[in-house]
Amino acid sequence: MTMAMVTAGERGRATHGAAAGTAVAGAALDLAALDLAALDLAGLEAAAAAVPDPELPVVTLGDLGIVRGVSLTEDGAVEVRITPTFVGCPATEVIAADVRTAVAAYLSDSGAPAVEVRTRTAMSPPWSTDWISEDGRRKLAEHGIAPPRGGARHAGGPVAVTIGRRGGLEAGPLPGDGASFPAPRAAQACPHCGSTDTREISAFGSTPCQSLRACRACGEPFGAMKSL
Repeated sequence: MTMAMVTAGERGRATHGAAAGTAVAGAALDLAALDLAALDLAGLEAAAAAVPDPELPVVTLGDLGIVRGVSLTEDGAVEVRITPTFVGCPATEVIAADVRTAVAAYLSDSGAPAVEVRTRTAMSPPWSTDWISEDGRRKLAEHGIAPPRGGARHAGGPVAVTIGRRGGLEAGPLPGDGASFPAPRAAQACPHCGSTDTREISAFGSTPCQSLRACRACGEPFGAMKSL
């Protein structure tokens, strides 16, 4: 049986080597942390916001107000928060995949460190058509789609949703109790001639978030974004 003898000098060299290895590893981790801290989060968010909507490519995700922010996770991944237009939207998975691709491409083109890109669905605050920007509304109208009623950029808080058909401009009595429905908002204007003398043909348009309307003034049918 052979016994290995380790001298004090050898023990010292081994200890020094282990300490040096730890220091090198620590320096590498510090460098990685510095690289991640230097990531341009605003640029990453802009890259995500520039992705065209798969159902309405005339507008971007930024125009629709779907991208809610970009941050770094504790394990060093880039996370993009997305709020779908409604629960069960069939385009949600496509949007998430397109966002991951766009953000990864931005990282690669900018020479940033290779990190994992994730998307997370954020349901609060809920999306509202008020989050559609003025530029997005203009693009929809130019494309022949009536933008939703209301102003741009919902400020947060509860979103009132009317259940049932809207029609006419005045409140009508409810059968039996003498109460009234709240007065519905004015009809969406025709994107072709600007007339508000329009009517709903179908509650379902070419996408789930649109209805189909027709203009009595010019006779043209058009898609209209549902207002939420």
